[in-house]
Amino acid sequence: MNAPSTALPVHRAIPPAPGFDNTTALLGEGYRFIGNRCDALGSDIFATRLLLRRVVCVRGAAAARMFYEPGRFTRKRAIPANTLAMLQDHGSTQDLDGEMHQVREAMLLVLHSPAARTRLVDLAEREWRGRFERWPRQRSLVLLQEAQAVLCRAACAWAGVPLASVEEEVLRTAEFSAMIDGAGSMGPRKWLGSALGRHTRQWAHDHIAQVRAGRPTDPDSPLAAIAFHLDAQGEVLSTADAAAELIHLLCPVVAVARHIVFGALAMHEHPEWSARLAGGHDADLAVFVEEVRRYYPSFPAIGGRANHAFAWNGMLFNKDDWVLLDVYGTNHHPDTWPDAERFRPERFQGRQGGAVPARGQPCPGETIAIELTKSALRLLAGAIDYTVPPQDLSIRLERMPALPASGLVIAEVRPR
Repeated sequence: MNAPSTALPVHRAIPPAPGFDNTTALLGEGYRFIGNRCDALGSDIFATRLLLRRVVCVRGAAAARMFYEPGRFTRKRAIPANTLAMLQDHGSTQDLDGEMHQVREAMLLVLHSPAARTRLVDLAEREWRGRFERWPRQRSLVLLQEAQAVLCRAACAWAGVPLASVEEEVLRTAEFSAMIDGAGSMGPRKWLGSALGRHTRQWAHDHIAQVRAGRPTDPDSPLAAIAFHLDAQGEVLSTADAAAELIHLLCPVVAVARHIVFGALAMHEHPEWSARLAGGHDADLAVFVEEVRRYYPSFPAIGGRANHAFAWNGMLFNKDDWVLLDVYGTNHHPDTWPDAERFRPERFQGRQGGAVPARGQPCPGETIAIELTKSALRLLAGAIDYTVPPQDLSIRLERMPALPASGLVIAEVRPR
């Protein structure tokens, strides 16, 4: 009788992409970098090097299910340090692991509760309506800049750090916007984002320090919750870490301006949907916003580090492997999205789940982004009329993060 085999299972090698290091190619190809190599290799997975570090790149619905398997990946050390510093800063929730992450995440879930979300959306709507009163006196305006200012003011008021003057609004909006714009780039945009980000961190640091020193503040505000939050050891966060969490709370709200601009561009290019959204029906808004999130480029990829070794599709992932899920490529994969290169909101009618398939329910931050976008597009479609003059509305996928080149200029604004 033969003894039972003790041989380890044989795993297929992850296909390698040509080239020793593909950092330059990533910067040159942008959102299409992973998809280009997947298409060339005939595989939705490949290995390469970025910044001289080995990385496994994946795309598609099956890859998304693998990536979002609970406990499989950590975000810690999965984002380059200089990008992390601009997006959320070191010491924030996404830079933590284990119990420390869970305790901090529980605080953020409270801050993103349905009641808090409604309050933020209401504040943003109030800011939009205030802008609508002023816009008819302007010959033209750049919607991206206006949306960033609206969301910055609303987010700061919601968090308990209201902006005291127009000058402070301009400064804070410029800082948050530069941090977001520089996060996916190299060179001048990254340098500007890093430079202005230092001012933002000092501003957040000062607010945390002042509240802890006794400055009156709303005890139910996110500022107070963060300033006096106790970590897994029962200690208050360091001032630097609390400031990082405050930025982590505010920066993604300002980033929603990009979704709003893409949504307004889609209304311009598909006027039949603009007319439908003017009616304010939530079902129409929901499918439209989901298609905006699917079709237009947001951040190109999501990174993770494997918490443990595992096998997937016959291939072995080792502990600490760096993995990038291609968000843009997954949202345009023809196996999941028939006619993927056409903008068709009706594809989401009756569909369970939204863009970036297989994640399940959106996280609280995503839900806030969706609701802020729906509210803004409802107002842009139904509360005002405007024209879109000739301009460069092209979207260069080589630029990360991408935008319409003009930022979407509108003119001749008038109330309905």
